[in-house]
Amino acid sequence: MLQDSKAFSGFAVDDVERARAFYVDVLGLDASIDGEMGLLRLNLGGGLSVLVYPKPNYVPATYTVLNFPVPDVTATVRGLAERGVQFTRYDGFSQDEDGIVRGQPGPAIAWFTDPAGNIMSVLEASD
Repeated sequence: MLQDSKAFSGFAVDDVERARAFYVDVLGLDASIDGEMGLLRLNLGGGLSVLVYPKPNYVPATYTVLNFPVPDVTATVRGLAERGVQFTRYDGFSQDEDGIVRGQPGPAIAWFTDPAGNIMSVLEASD
C-alpha cells in the first residue's frame, strides 16, 4: 500500500535558522528553508530528505533522531571535531579518546547533538 510512497522523516528544533547554520556550515549538508512555512529540508544523498520544523515549547528527544553512516568513522569524527562538534560520552559505553564506541555489537559509533539538543550519530558503514 505505501511501498511506492516517497516517505521522509522529520524532527523538531527550537530555532530553524540556528539549525540551518549548523547543518550547512558545520556538518556540510545541503539544506533549504521553505519561506512560506519556515520549514528546513535537509537534502541527503540518494534523493532522501529530512524535514526539520520549529515547535513551540520544544523539548529535545532522548534518543538518536538522525544517523550518518560513513566509510571512516574516525576520520569523520576528527573532521567534525575540528569544526567544533563535541561528541557526547555516555555512561555504560567504553569510548575511545575521540568518543567512538568500538567492539560492541553493531558498528563503531559516536554521538553528538545539534544546537537544539537533538542526538545524532556517525557510524561506520557496513558496506
